[in-house]
Amino acid sequence: MEGECTRRGEGQVETSEAVHRVAEPPPQSTVDKMKVRMKETFFPDDPFRRFKGQPLKRKWVLAAQYLFPVLDWAPSYSFSLFKSDLVAGLTIASLAIPQGISYAKLASLPPVVGLYTSFVPPLVYSVLGSSRDLAVGPVSIASLVMGSMLRQVANPNTDPYLFLQLAFTATFFAGLFQASLGILRLGFIIDFLSKATLVGFMAGSAIIVSLQQLRNLLGIVHFTKKMGVVPVMSSVFHNTNEWSWQTAAMGICFLAFLLLARHVGMRRPKLYWISVGAPLASVIVSTLVVFLLKAQNHGISTIGKLRCGLNRPSWDKLLFDGTHLSATMKTGLVTGIISLAEGIASGRTFASLRSYKVDGNKEMMAIGLMNIVGSCTSCYVSTGAFSRSAVNHNAGCKTAMSNVVMATTVMVTLLLLMPLFAYTPNVVLAAIIIAAVVGLVDVPAACNIWKLDKVDFLVCLSSFLGVVFVSVQQGLATAIGLSTFRILLQITRPKMIAVGNIPGTSIYRDMHQYKEAKGVPGFLILAIEAPINFSNTTYLNERITRWIENETNETTMEDKEASLRFLILDLSAVPTVDTSGITFLNELKKSTEKDGLEVIFVNPMGEVMEKLQRANKIHEFLGVGSLYLTIGEAVISLSPFIKESA
Repeated sequence: MEGECTRRGEGQVETSEAVHRVAEPPPQSTVDKMKVRMKETFFPDDPFRRFKGQPLKRKWVLAAQYLFPVLDWAPSYSFSLFKSDLVAGLTIASLAIPQGISYAKLASLPPVVGLYTSFVPPLVYSVLGSSRDLAVGPVSIASLVMGSMLRQVANPNTDPYLFLQLAFTATFFAGLFQASLGILRLGFIIDFLSKATLVGFMAGSAIIVSLQQLRNLLGIVHFTKKMGVVPVMSSVFHNTNEWSWQTAAMGICFLAFLLLARHVGMRRPKLYWISVGAPLASVIVSTLVVFLLKAQNHGISTIGKLRCGLNRPSWDKLLFDGTHLSATMKTGLVTGIISLAEGIASGRTFASLRSYKVDGNKEMMAIGLMNIVGSCTSCYVSTGAFSRSAVNHNAGCKTAMSNVVMATTVMVTLLLLMPLFAYTPNVVLAAIIIAAVVGLVDVPAACNIWKLDKVDFLVCLSSFLGVVFVSVQQGLATAIGLSTFRILLQITRPKMIAVGNIPGTSIYRDMHQYKEAKGVPGFLILAIEAPINFSNTTYLNERITRWIENETNETTMEDKEASLRFLILDLSAVPTVDTSGITFLNELKKSTEKDGLEVIFVNPMGEVMEKLQRANKIHEFLGVGSLYLTIGEAVISLSPFIKESA
């Protein structure tokens, strides 16, 4: 829409050339606005779009498929797909069995609990999960965090039954928290765990996990319960009299073998099966060595006898008494966040590789429900492990059926093969854990963060140092706090730039970025690049006032044509404004008019324009020609008035 803009100045009327008017947004009721806002906040993926225009029967089918993704792929499942899933399932089972035992030991839980965690949750996930590649089971970081937090409440050696109850209860709360995030569509909370935070957290946790394994790697009996690197290393060197050279020799040999296998698998992706089979091979070989040489009589500790069969349900072991409720809820919250972040990140990573979508909220519900069920069936916190999912992907899995195959294999192990682990040395389990977590130290990712954003690197470093020198949960809290502080800083101290004209064009750009851009005499052109709200209006007012003072001081009394007459605020990058923001714009316009300076608004967006018009009906602060669609049109229209005043 075009029109003419007229303006009065000192008794005269000037007519500028035709300009485009700033259009008002189409009228919309408050209820409709709230619907749009709620939809974009909680349903950005628009999960109901598939139901539009469908008959009632089809809607019921789609609803069932949405709640139970297994109904989406199971009807078209074929024998050829099963062959691929069978190979992948058996492959990840060979990794899941030794890892399950190892991670349970890391969490100070009985080894059989780790196997159960690789048995029940995968079955639940295969029904509810939307990822084809995610391999479910216990993970090292969540195991470490759960063990360290619960050991502050109960001793797993003197009171193992209470410790087991607390672990199951914490798992229940973790699942409840995770499922609630999915049901209430609050998945954006997980986004506060930025990549920088996770890189530092994972690296620090990997080092702490590895150092904790020095106990079994050296055969130390009396070891610290603290997690920091200083107390751990102090405990190692204050107990040198307990070091066992036999244990250390066996541990170093198997650790070297596992790291070599991992290196071969990384360098030659087609030989991934070498790194996959190495943990199980280590368990088998070390068990045979201990059994044949009676090494348990020479200072090498073993797992001991494990009972065959399936445990009865553990819902009667959930402990909700007031004495331990706070500790279990806190542990569940922390482990729930950590495992959820790893599971969703892993699922999205492999989904992008195979060009399909993973619904984050559905994944939260699936992971949460499988942990709730797991807490009632002798399992502790589980999620989709990145390393295991990578093995599943490389082994050629096609659907979540690979999780069913893995779970079935673990069940057979629980029923028939448990006595075979009686002679498995703990030192080999420690070596398996160290080899598994080495990959969590992502040095190239940290270097890239340093090159791209120094503040993000500070967050990454804080997360790393907090985990290594304080504790896992406090390191994570510190990193999240720094990330949140950075967001708040960006909101309360928004970016504002001075804009100038590129000679010979009608283009206006940041004068700091484009050196050829020049200021226009008589105009101060500023662009605000953030929402205007109660948290930043004071800063914006002070910043604009300082800019006006600097601009005024730079002009000379002789150069009247260059004296400042108009302040142009480009609002193109301002998506929203609240009541405080409108009040600020109103007061800014009134205060500058007293000094002979007029404020002009350029291209206010829909919501901003709407609120400006509402405020104008009340305060009448928008004069004739106070709104323009572009900076260029504003400068052209207002330039004659500068010449007139000169």
